[in-house]
Amino acid sequence: MFDVFGSVKGLLKIDQVCIDNNVFRMHYKATVIILIAFSLLVTSRQYIGDPIDCIVDEIPLGVMDTYCWIYSTFTVPERLTGITGRDVVQPGVGSHVEGEDEVKYHKYYQWVCFVLFFQAILFYVPRYLWKSWEGGRLKMLVMDLNSPIVNDDCKKDRKRILVQYFTENLNRHNFYAFRFFLCEALNFINVIGQIYFVDFFLDGEFSTYGSDVLKFTEMEPDERIDPMARVFPKVTKCTFHKYGPSGSVQKFDGLCVLPLNIVNEKIYVFLWFWFIILSILSGISLVYRIAVVMGPKLRHLMLRARSRLAEVDDVDAVSKRCNIGDWFLLYQLGKNIDPLIYKEIMSELAVELSGVNVTQKQRMEA
Repeated sequence: MFDVFGSVKGLLKIDQVCIDNNVFRMHYKATVIILIAFSLLVTSRQYIGDPIDCIVDEIPLGVMDTYCWIYSTFTVPERLTGITGRDVVQPGVGSHVEGEDEVKYHKYYQWVCFVLFFQAILFYVPRYLWKSWEGGRLKMLVMDLNSPIVNDDCKKDRKRILVQYFTENLNRHNFYAFRFFLCEALNFINVIGQIYFVDFFLDGEFSTYGSDVLKFTEMEPDERIDPMARVFPKVTKCTFHKYGPSGSVQKFDGLCVLPLNIVNEKIYVFLWFWFIILSILSGISLVYRIAVVMGPKLRHLMLRARSRLAEVDDVDAVSKRCNIGDWFLLYQLGKNIDPLIYKEIMSELAVELSGVNVTQKQRMEA
């Protein structure tokens, strides 16, 4: 338990060097923390508290509770409407005829804590892939240049190393950039896939769950069906069979209270809105990324905005020599290096790349 909390605490730390963006962090930081917190909450209520209480005559309560928890409980959808206490005992609980009335079994509550934790792992996978592929390159290139208080000699050496690296590896960073773009696409695919996965887990109820909850408040009390009571019933039925004294099968109809569903219904309302917002932001981020890949002029404007203190001519000279991978690395460096130091790097890089250009022309003329 403490190891899990330690891992969650590690996600809360602010990275000294940022290797991604805000939308990316919403996936592997915010969403993972939310899902693990929900998983721990459900686990504590499920395995430490009392997740189910059943009432039935002639059967020991402990036996009935265990049996109904293992073999699931059910509700009758036709009994969801009506006034509680007059038409029905509880929403979904009422008399039914076996083989004629529809019965809906509820088994998901045994798996909620595990599914939430599994979802947290899936949200972290793109981050794990990008961190492995990135290999600490950005951190090594920054080399404490993100602090304005750096010894002049040390700063000069580190700037020279960075400029030399970029000059010698010009036009060799496309693979580096496209692996990040792939992880961004994986984030979008993952969140859309998670919506369908939870919808399958909840028997097709999740895709419209949040909107149904909003509509529920606008309907007449006698006509509306509470979607939270339909998906996460607080009171259900359970049937227990055993042999009687003469060897005949006896049927016992029990009433079960599921206090854990008070928590589950709120968790999935929040997750519905969170996943919708996250999928929209991820989709916008993906469209933006496609525009960046397809638009050299857009990349030039973005690099100029990132290098706001640098001379326009220096930024233009560097931008003309950069392909998509070089631009991406420079843009990431601009987010992590102190603006004044980044200005000096762009100036030195413009001079170096101009020199490289002159050398190449001389070789071609020779």
